[in-house]
Amino acid sequence: MTLATLAAKNLLRNRFRTVLTILGISMSIVAFVFLRTIVDAWTVGIEYAAKDRIATRHKITYVMSLPRPYAEKIQNWPGVAQATWCNWFGGKDPNHESEFFATIAVDPESFLEVYDEILVPDDQRARWLETRHGALVGDALAKKLGWKVGDRITIQGSIYAGDWEFEVSGIYTAERRSVDRSTFWFHWNYLNDDPRVVPSAKDQVGWIVARIDDPSQAARISKDLDDHFAEEDVQTLTMSERAMGMSFLGMISAILMAVDVVSVVILLIMMLIVGNTIAMSVRERTHEFGALRAIGFLPGHIAFFVVGEAVTIATAGGLFGLALAYPFVEQGVGRFLEENVGGMFPYFRIEPGTAALAFGLSLALAAVAALLPARGASRLDVVQALRRVG
Repeated sequence: MTLATLAAKNLLRNRFRTVLTILGISMSIVAFVFLRTIVDAWTVGIEYAAKDRIATRHKITYVMSLPRPYAEKIQNWPGVAQATWCNWFGGKDPNHESEFFATIAVDPESFLEVYDEILVPDDQRARWLETRHGALVGDALAKKLGWKVGDRITIQGSIYAGDWEFEVSGIYTAERRSVDRSTFWFHWNYLNDDPRVVPSAKDQVGWIVARIDDPSQAARISKDLDDHFAEEDVQTLTMSERAMGMSFLGMISAILMAVDVVSVVILLIMMLIVGNTIAMSVRERTHEFGALRAIGFLPGHIAFFVVGEAVTIATAGGLFGLALAYPFVEQGVGRFLEENVGGMFPYFRIEPGTAALAFGLSLALAAVAALLPARGASRLDVVQALRRVG
């Protein structure tokens, strides 16, 4: 019998309380993992952003547009390998009005060169390039809405009002998480040449994305571009793809921070649960601790028993919580979110770092929660402890 096994055996003295504590820890772990996964799902595109891509938008806000000729200037800029442009369309499928997905007008050929992580079968790629009213649809979106190649669909515009007819020319996948699989891409020329577009919106783009030869030169190229366009009527702000993604998330940064705070609060509540359980156990075993001290156990041994019990409970609760979290988050809630709101949560998966953080914090906080009861137990007066009953 070692000190560690003795500490573990003491957990069985009150099985019901121990089981409830383990369940409480498990539920805290599940909640923590779920909330952290929400944050990870929102920011996954930023984490996997390409290092060799920069994005240019209007200096004031990305809501304001840029002249399309800016893309040609950027394309010919030293150090730029390829450039493309995008325009937010804002549309929805009238047959699925509650479903949100991004609808973006692009220049097809340059778009596929800049975003080389987008995978499209060769025949579908050719079909999309040749079809003026063709659309390239993410596989997650196509699965959710029941679309297949060749389907004729109608998209109701919001920014560009009216009914717009499209053909699903291709369905893409992505080999990296920098591109979500729930986007609706279509020809910019199809939008720009339509008579419904007001003259002031003609030849305007939302933002320009460029692939550069040397990622280490991204900051310099970005500054040079902005300095060049500073002399024009419309000034620009150029940044890395990661920074661009963070600017898009700026509107919800407070929400994401709140979710982070709530996840930490949940683990702090778990710490209080463990601390209460250990404190009750110490009070019930005061006489026992006095007997251990009387036969030669040192104060450090007593403290080890108390902290060891807390860590053992936290280990059991943490492992059980993670065992519950994976099927609940990935197979349950995660799959539902990917299939129904894939535009916001294209990848809802538990990151290994999140699982490790949850388990590590559960052990650390349990040990911290046991410090005060452990200190009290180790400083018990032997005579007074032996006199105490109950």
